[in-house]
Amino acid sequence: MENLDATTLWTPAGWRHDTGLRLDDDGRILAVDGVAPVADAARLVPGIANLHSHAFQRAMAGMAERQTDPRDSFWTWRETMYRFAAGFSPDTLYAVASQLYVEMLEAGYTTVCEFHYLHHAPDGRRYDDPAAMSRALIAAARDTGIRLTLLPVLYMTGGFDERPLSERQRRFGHQVEDYLDLLQRLRGDVGHGLRVGCSLHSLRAVPPQAMAETLAALPADSRVHIHIAEQVAEVEDCLAIRKARPVRWLFDHAPVDERWTLVHATHLDEDETQAIARSGATVAICTTTEGNLGDGLFPLRDYLDAGGCWGVGSDSHISVSPIEELRWLEYGQRLITRRRNIAVDAAVPSVGETLMRGVAASAADSTGHAIGSLAVGEYADALVLDAQAPIFAGAQDEDALDRWLFAGNRPAVRETWVGGRRVVADGRHKDRDAVAAAYRRAMRVLLETA
Repeated sequence: MENLDATTLWTPAGWRHDTGLRLDDDGRILAVDGVAPVADAARLVPGIANLHSHAFQRAMAGMAERQTDPRDSFWTWRETMYRFAAGFSPDTLYAVASQLYVEMLEAGYTTVCEFHYLHHAPDGRRYDDPAAMSRALIAAARDTGIRLTLLPVLYMTGGFDERPLSERQRRFGHQVEDYLDLLQRLRGDVGHGLRVGCSLHSLRAVPPQAMAETLAALPADSRVHIHIAEQVAEVEDCLAIRKARPVRWLFDHAPVDERWTLVHATHLDEDETQAIARSGATVAICTTTEGNLGDGLFPLRDYLDAGGCWGVGSDSHISVSPIEELRWLEYGQRLITRRRNIAVDAAVPSVGETLMRGVAASAADSTGHAIGSLAVGEYADALVLDAQAPIFAGAQDEDALDRWLFAGNRPAVRETWVGGRRVVADGRHKDRDAVAAAYRRAMRVLLETA
């Protein structure tokens, strides 16, 4: 296993100079210590975990930007998504996910949490291998080199009133017994680069008794992810039928702790904000998708003041850039407060450093992998920043992260390493061209049926 050397290494504890990572054969960090830097060494930072992904939606990014209704919203966008989802097979899902994961690795994501609900054939029939679609995602992650937390989704009903799934939702559905069987099948594939957890699609899609049965059957260390409080209509429906706001209802009925990731959690009251922060759960904020769908803005400042844990995800992949997710997380707060430099505190006045500390702190708990901080015992998932990029001209330690996140859109990741193995060099994934060619073929197939 090759060691990683750097003139400057950033961890949440700050910058270190003339520092290297000594690795074991599995790509875990044995030591972070002083070494003579190699001639072209540069700034090294932890890889970023993408906490929320629907891989298939990358294929439709940019195809839902024409008005279909004067009141266009998430709910009208969802109808377009359903039509597009109907064309996927394991082969096309593998090609689209591979393209997405290459883009993620080149952008600086080294781990992805795949919130996967495209389980069955379009008519709802099970494939001969019930895990065929899940295995397509596992293969795409393995072949491209990204670390994966696969989160098969339990999806049972079409609303809080427990109406049956619609025709276009049939390929998403499971009963609890079949769902638990799927998880058991997939756990046999778990290894250094793969964890398997549980996703409850949402409170509206999983009835209370089914949620309780599923949670009771999970291994004690299983990660649990759930969409929650993304839309105002969802909050209103939950209040009308379950007589409580979504996050409040969840905390009253489930043992939410650091193993949990609440996706979006956009619409919170003060009590819910405090409850999430106290629990140790992570909120996966998907800024570009939430903006694209018109969801709303997460109450970041209140949540930071409460000590809450958070990370970012690219969700529908309207953007595949951790820089953009983090930048617009801050910019959204500036727009609603009409002030600057919101994500800071007295000890850390740099927005860039505050944001990087946030994503580092949530990575292990949300994904189940030993990652996030480039610390001893963690996997060496790291980014080598391009020292020759114009944005770093004259950069000092105190402004390097801010320059990276806020100084433009030209790519500044020179190398990406996952588990001590380099998968991106000179800004290009090793298989970029072949993967793109397969993606174009898959898109021709998908567009014939969309």
